[in-house]
Amino acid sequence: MSDLSNVSLPPDARARLADGKKHLFTSDLSVNEFLLVKQAGFRPVGLVLGSSVYHVGLQIAKWSKNMELDKLSEAMYHARDLAMTRMEAEADALGADGIVGVRLEIEFKEYGNDLAEFVAIGTAVIADEAPPTGAWRNNRGLPFTSDLSGQDFWTLIQAGYAPQGLVMGTCVYHIAHRGMMASLSTVGSNVEIPQYTEALYDARELAMGRMQTEAEVLDAEGIVGVQLLSLPHRWGGHTTEFFAIGTAVRSLRDDHVIATPSLVLPLTDAPR
Repeated sequence: MSDLSNVSLPPDARARLADGKKHLFTSDLSVNEFLLVKQAGFRPVGLVLGSSVYHVGLQIAKWSKNMELDKLSEAMYHARDLAMTRMEAEADALGADGIVGVRLEIEFKEYGNDLAEFVAIGTAVIADEAPPTGAWRNNRGLPFTSDLSGQDFWTLIQAGYAPQGLVMGTCVYHIAHRGMMASLSTVGSNVEIPQYTEALYDARELAMGRMQTEAEVLDAEGIVGVQLLSLPHRWGGHTTEFFAIGTAVRSLRDDHVIATPSLVLPLTDAPR
């Protein structure tokens, strides 16, 4: 079990959370999402966030070699983990069972070279009732996290599944340059470039494998809503971060009742 009470939060954040317990909740859910989360049996208690301004260092790659830049991979992962942990600490301070609608954002700052702010934000919720088995918190004793929309969250709960955590894997990869002769040999030809194919394939596999390892640590049954992103940031065309992210889930019960989809006709005018 992880202890979030020792996570450092700014005094203003702790004051906001304490005030939120006494008065109203905040949420970035849309009206439809808010109502569906309520119908799923969860009460929003506050908007929670975590932030980390991180200096992303420099790592030299060989010009003609495909290779992971492990120091940069570690930096991108650690910075996101700091932001996520602080968001979870805010939810824990509110006594939340989980966080829904989580967004992970990165913004490189102009006031410092290679400085980036990593932000995690979502809506903390408390369940009206305990689940049929276990607890809503995950096996690490942390509030669950999920980037699913309010609609998808409602569908997941209704079908007998529960989110365990937002799992991710990252790989910053240098894609080798081709020499002049190799480039000239393919001018005007339709031909695969194995060097590039292998690099992109390898980098995605590394990111996916790390995401799956996180889900296994949570004893998850699977991962839903997976996104596989290619993020160049500021490293130039031959260095890219491959980022895999999704929501790890587990079964709440054996009998999964899945609602039959129904046809819905919108009443808005079609674009001309």
